[in-house]
Amino acid sequence: MHDRLRLTAPLLAVLLAALLAACGTPPAPLARLGIKLAPQALESTISVQQHLKVERKGRIDELDAAVEVDPQQVQMVGLAFGQRVLSLNYDGKELSSWRHMMLPKQVRAEDVLEDMQLTLWPAEAIARSLPQGWRIEDEGLRRTLTLDGAVVAKISYSQMPRWSGTVILDNLRYDYRLTIESAP
Repeated sequence: MHDRLRLTAPLLAVLLAALLAACGTPPAPLARLGIKLAPQALESTISVQQHLKVERKGRIDELDAAVEVDPQQVQMVGLAFGQRVLSLNYDGKELSSWRHMMLPKQVRAEDVLEDMQLTLWPAEAIARSLPQGWRIEDEGLRRTLTLDGAVVAKISYSQMPRWSGTVILDNLRYDYRLTIESAP
């Protein structure tokens, strides 16, 4: 798995900022949704290793992650060069996180959790937590997130369940593509 990582230390901070799509000035007042769904709302227990690829402005960066979700908690560890660079734990009430000192302040565990939940949790659970004007729709292996009728993000899945195979999140608001490949 480590031979697939192609990061240099200076690129690590850029990758994680792009991964979270929270760097710089947000393009609109509602920069992030701020959703935090209960772990049990996933309605499943998972433990997966994933390879993440972020494409933004002609650049591609990669990172490995381990994700575990059970009814009591969500845990995620991000690795670069075989070293932990980011971790989070969410019990449905409190989010705790750790990040490598090289990471910029814009790298927020809340944003990682939100993107994870938008891609993996059932659309019905997400819909109940969305602010006014936001909608989520599932159509087979595709998911669309809209704000006041305008598409904000498109998510496609290679297979079900959602955490298996490949997931591609195209975030139109922040102009990046996140590809998540889960280990078989």
